[in-house]
Amino acid sequence: MARVPRTFDAVAVRTWCALALRALGQAREEIDAINVYPVADGDTGTNLYLTLESAAAAVEAVFAGHEAGPAQGAQPSLADAVHAMAHGALIGARGNSGTILAQLLRGMTQVLTADAGTAHADGPLLRLALRHAADSARRAVAHPVEGTVLSVASAAAEAAEAAEAAEAAEGDCGTVARAAHQGACTALAATPGQLAVLERAGVVDAGGQGLVAVLAALVETFTGEAPRDDSAPYARVEPAAGPEGCADRDATTGPAFEVIYLLDADDTAVARLRERLDALGDSLVVVGGDGLWNVHVHVDDAGAAVEAGVEAGRPHRIRITHFATAGEPTGGGRPPRERVQRAVVAVVPGEGLAGLYAEAGATTVLARPGEPPASGELVEAVRRAHAREVVLLPNDAELRHTAAAAAEQARTEGIRVALIPTRSAVQGMAALAVHEPQRRFDEDVVQMTSAAGATRYAEVTVAEHQSWTMAGICQAGDVLGLIDGDVAVIGTDVIAAAETVLDRMLQAGGELVTLVLGDQAPQAVTDRLESRVRESYLAVDTVVYQGGRQGSLLLIGVE
Repeated sequence: MARVPRTFDAVAVRTWCALALRALGQAREEIDAINVYPVADGDTGTNLYLTLESAAAAVEAVFAGHEAGPAQGAQPSLADAVHAMAHGALIGARGNSGTILAQLLRGMTQVLTADAGTAHADGPLLRLALRHAADSARRAVAHPVEGTVLSVASAAAEAAEAAEAAEAAEGDCGTVARAAHQGACTALAATPGQLAVLERAGVVDAGGQGLVAVLAALVETFTGEAPRDDSAPYARVEPAAGPEGCADRDATTGPAFEVIYLLDADDTAVARLRERLDALGDSLVVVGGDGLWNVHVHVDDAGAAVEAGVEAGRPHRIRITHFATAGEPTGGGRPPRERVQRAVVAVVPGEGLAGLYAEAGATTVLARPGEPPASGELVEAVRRAHAREVVLLPNDAELRHTAAAAAEQARTEGIRVALIPTRSAVQGMAALAVHEPQRRFDEDVVQMTSAAGATRYAEVTVAEHQSWTMAGICQAGDVLGLIDGDVAVIGTDVIAAAETVLDRMLQAGGELVTLVLGDQAPQAVTDRLESRVRESYLAVDTVVYQGGRQGSLLLIGVE
């Protein structure tokens, strides 16, 4: 039988993460199904699970590193384990509920590692950790509301404090964990009386239900027995999820997009970012610290939310989700939870394009330079789109097999998926421009595929090393012009190379030129190309977009 830790050490952290992940996996669908506040989104259980999965994987990696190190068989310290747990949760946080869970774990970590010499934590220290976790999570939410996971976390901390004072249970982590769980169950049962939307739907708070499961795993960690769930029974409703702990709003009139990204920035810049994002939308939660933050907000202008992050520091792992129209409220005032008929999921190479695609209604997956998305990320995006039918745009020839695997996985879950083999973001833009959700699915796919196929694509970039190409040998630092994926121009001047590429593309004709400028390209390049088109190609129109950190200096599309 596995050892049951009596104090909070690295083994206890590992055990807790594993048990909590199992518990959330078992409860995921039930938690998704009871989420009615405040947005019809249906993924709180899934978001909590994915966040905890990232935390558990980070802890396992720390243990694996110690086992393979010079002192084979050595175990990591408590500080190593909880830091890994908190960091894994932070970088893997999904949705508002997952973001708040990440901050709860970070708050605990700050107390558990305050004394560098602490090898293990006893009951009093665990109690302090639970209190700091609840307080720090509440501070992370721009507009806290009672009746959410924040209330449940605070009640858990208060119950732990009361139990320790009553029983003087010095050193007993099991007693503290059990009291916290019981307090959380009581608070969870009270959430319908605190939020009218929960009471109307006959459910408890979904994020709070998830936290109860995590605390039950903490009890099992220290006692070897799973506690009985004392929370009130909850009704099963059609899935309708949304951020936990934030001010309520009408689900039919709220912001259109969920924007999430990691951000490298200092504290001062983040303080300004909070103010700007709070003015842009709602459901704002910013968690983290020490230079790395996880930002979550609901807005109508996704591009502005990303741009605010760019001004504050370096945003990455950007995810933008379009909240599909869920229809009118049904009886009892509860928002309905129906899948939309059709959605578009697209891989995009830069923040600017991500905002552009999102504003056109697509769910986006950001492809960072040198970090192409895995099939699992595409599957998750398809799920987030919450549609019966999905059109998938990989926008990169090298992602075709990854996208095909994701599409096949989504089909096993009952989602009808069509993969359009777009090889560039400009081809995806052409496809999205003719997308008509009201058409029959097959007709829509045919039209989008035709538009993408009729769009020639090119890019201007800088060679990273010497290489043989179809245009000759290039050296590191040379400017390369690629047409339809092949190097056609090698030069030393960005503007001259771009002009040559555009001329070659327009020799075959065209009616519309699309230019997507990267953040490292000179602004003069688009000015020159627009002028070139006006002077030499009178029947051709030009549109220019800012692509942000997209890897290439310039993307060109000709339709």
